[in-house]
Amino acid sequence: MENNDQQPLISHLVELRDRLLRGVLVVLVIALCLLPFSNDLYHFLSKPLLDHLPSTSTMIATEVASPFLTPFKLTLSTAIMLAIPVLLYQVWSFIAPGLYSHEKKLVFPLMFASTFLFILGVVFAYFVVFPLIFAFLTQAAPEGVAVMTDISSYLDFVLKLFFAFGIAFEVPIATVLLVWSGATTIDALKEKRPYIIVGAFVIGMLLTPPDVISQTLLALPIWLLFEIGLICAKFLPKEENSI
Repeated sequence: MENNDQQPLISHLVELRDRLLRGVLVVLVIALCLLPFSNDLYHFLSKPLLDHLPSTSTMIATEVASPFLTPFKLTLSTAIMLAIPVLLYQVWSFIAPGLYSHEKKLVFPLMFASTFLFILGVVFAYFVVFPLIFAFLTQAAPEGVAVMTDISSYLDFVLKLFFAFGIAFEVPIATVLLVWSGATTIDALKEKRPYIIVGAFVIGMLLTPPDVISQTLLALPIWLLFEIGLICAKFLPKEENSI
């Protein structure tokens, strides 16, 4: 009897291992395809800063291996981002057999929307936030100080912002899930709106550099996306839209 109970667990663990390996394999394949273009990727990533550096300044590498390791790290990070749809599909395929039919109808759109919103957050950070931040930071340098950013520090900086904005743009998904699961209601969330707005600015302060521009540019989308989440939650089936 004990062996029979262990069989489903073992089969689930084997399936989980296989799906994890598939996800890792996809990331590695994408990374290998991107590797010849790693320097081009880094140049594209650094363009928002390079456009605002003085003509006499350049980016620098302060560590011996940075010229190789930094573009390689960027390539691997890019591969993971590009593989997100495949990774989420593996998650979906693993959990789908245990879901009810009405849950399957909602979970798959939510996974697709979460992928789109994360990428949208990254794009927003690159094209909107970075130019404003780097224009401000490079002009704020004291007189006599040459702005010459280390390539490794720059990559860590922008990856942190990518992650912050990508996660922040998932607010509509979190709002819908809270209402769908019965943890709260739309009316209750509306009543907490002032606290959520304050919380958005606190999150912006914690997840971004210590400048008002980036903090505000993260807090405002969180607030607006929360309002979008409330609108989307109204379209949930009535029996799932209450506690």
